[in-house]
Amino acid sequence: MSNAAGNRIVVTGATGNVGTSVIRLLSEDPQVGSVLGLARRLPEWQPPKTDWSAVDITSEQADLVREFLGADAVIHLAWAFQPTHDPATTWRTNVLGGIRVFDAVAAAGVPTLVHASSVGAYSPGPKDDAVDESWPTHGWPDAAYCREKAYLERTLDTFEREHPGIRVVRMRPAFLFKRESASEQRRIFGGKFLPGPLARPELLPFLPDVPGLRVQALHTDDAARAYLLAVGSDARGAFNLAAEPPVDAALLGKLLGSRPVRLPRTAARSAIAAAWGLHLLPASPHLFDAVVRLPLMDCNRAHTELGWQPEYTATEVIEEFLQGLQQGAGARTEPMRGRKVG
Repeated sequence: MSNAAGNRIVVTGATGNVGTSVIRLLSEDPQVGSVLGLARRLPEWQPPKTDWSAVDITSEQADLVREFLGADAVIHLAWAFQPTHDPATTWRTNVLGGIRVFDAVAAAGVPTLVHASSVGAYSPGPKDDAVDESWPTHGWPDAAYCREKAYLERTLDTFEREHPGIRVVRMRPAFLFKRESASEQRRIFGGKFLPGPLARPELLPFLPDVPGLRVQALHTDDAARAYLLAVGSDARGAFNLAAEPPVDAALLGKLLGSRPVRLPRTAARSAIAAAWGLHLLPASPHLFDAVVRLPLMDCNRAHTELGWQPEYTATEVIEEFLQGLQQGAGARTEPMRGRKVG
């Protein structure tokens, strides 16, 4: 980084799963002069060199340009997964809020924008081979999460043409987990009343083995290191981020001591759709449809151009996350608060 002592980095969505890891690493980096974390609710947590600002990126009253003035980079992480029954609300936060962030970056003259895209932006692809960053990013149109991630990819295509002087980096990580995210992710995907102790091996003698349910995982801290490397480099464009090995029923069965039992995709989807329709499960059947179609990602570009390598294997990531589920782990921010149910 140039002018290291004076670097000012602004992070939106700073109190969530990825934001807490990014903020911590930025605050520890001697190359970073100051950090500004934007979040709807201010945390108790106060890492070094970090200030907080209560900002809702969807609000017309939020002066994002003022927040971004003088920044050397903006890392845009803000995202809402719920309510899955009201896609207009998540669209307003994720897409319209994202566009407001991009416009403010340009208006404030910020030289670098690092955006949190996702494997969810990718069009359906292979499960037995890995695709690079040139794979189409049209998402799975029936799933709000994928639709919104893909729309912002198209928005950034236009943004880069209109603002060639701004360096844009798009991170496309796999599913991100850490111990402290366990309670938040249980609430987002399983519901606030799902008992975390259900992750104990003795309670899961059988594990559904659904065709196509083979995905990649990554430790959130490893993803955060990639964000840091991107901010401190001249890299542009998209970067896939994932750890090995791919996660499937066989791997989970070994971790949990459970026997995988083949379950037809239609049966699994029907069960999820019924629970979602009754508002018993926040994760929608549309997201399930997307997950079973997501491609596996080739991460060679991040390895060679960013010098990035994950420190955790996917197996270690899942083990840590399962322990967090059992313990009701969390962190000192409102989205990440810990809670043990059951």
